Amino acid sequence: MPLISDPKLVTGYEHAEDAGVYKISDDLALVQTVDFFTPTVDDPFTFGQIAAVNAMNDIYAMGGTPLTAMNIVCFPVKTMDKSVLRDVLLGGLDKMREAGVLLVGGHSVEDNEIKYGLSVTGTIHPDRVLFNRGARPGDKLILTKPLGTGIVSTAIKAGAAGADLVGRATACMTTLNKKAAELMIAAGDIHSCTDITGFGFLGHACETIEGSGVGLRIAAAELPILEGVRDLVESGYLPGGLYRNRNYRLGQVQKAPSCPDWILDVCFDPQTAGGLFFSLPAGKAQPLAEAMRRAGIKDAAVVGDVVKDHPGKILLE
Repeated sequence: MPLISDPKLVTGYEHAEDAGVYKISDDLALVQTVDFFTPTVDDPFTFGQIAAVNAMNDIYAMGGTPLTAMNIVCFPVKTMDKSVLRDVLLGGLDKMREAGVLLVGGHSVEDNEIKYGLSVTGTIHPDRVLFNRGARPGDKLILTKPLGTGIVSTAIKAGAAGADLVGRATACMTTLNKKAAELMIAAGDIHSCTDITGFGFLGHACETIEGSGVGLRIAAAELPILEGVRDLVESGYLPGGLYRNRNYRLGQVQKAPSCPDWILDVCFDPQTAGGLFFSLPAGKAQPLAEAMRRAGIKDAAVVGDVVKDHPGKILLE
């Protein structure tokens, strides 16, 4: 696709940002995103919640405030009871209300498989947009949610995920990044930010350093990972997207011998409605992570730092 150039376009799709930003005036810009997918859990209401959270979180990752949303629906009307669709839409609406987002419309098409998501519009000051690039040497890195939801979803489809683990993964995927974003923005001096979704932790981390002249050092032992995921990995419940992510990005990753292989797999696991991943000055990192945990974001952790050596590479140690 040719790149779009316009003086009012703050960012488009050229750097794989989480949303597009269009400048309306000197102090106002629109933030726009869209996302929809097939179910990651069995319960329709919960699926609707997860899909809505996943879409709205893109606005938070840019530093914006989501305001309105439109439903996107694909539904097998001839083979599935309409009550399923009703529950999916109610789940999405539940999370929109929690976020203070107004549902203003939508569109549906008949399909062989149910899919649901949102297009979301938010606002931000054009000078306060957070980009996925901009991390500086010496910065620390914070991740706000645990990894492993894609692996759990794969195990759910195989009937191999226990109820406790499903509950933990569902709680993670239905949690908005709203509070995390508010605390992050209040802390200030955020140099880069993204949210962890389909490309996995390492895939999105690679995006943050492309062409930036910096590298990342990730402390594997500090990464928040859903309890129980290790057993699923070692039992072979790996989603297809994990293999694609690994094949595409493995050349940018150096795994230390001390890092277990199963953690590398988790780091390529495609996430749904994952946490914020951002860089900030070292002195602010630990106090902010602690403030997030006090606010109920219990898995927020300082997981690494930004370095000048090995630019464009990630060391997982």
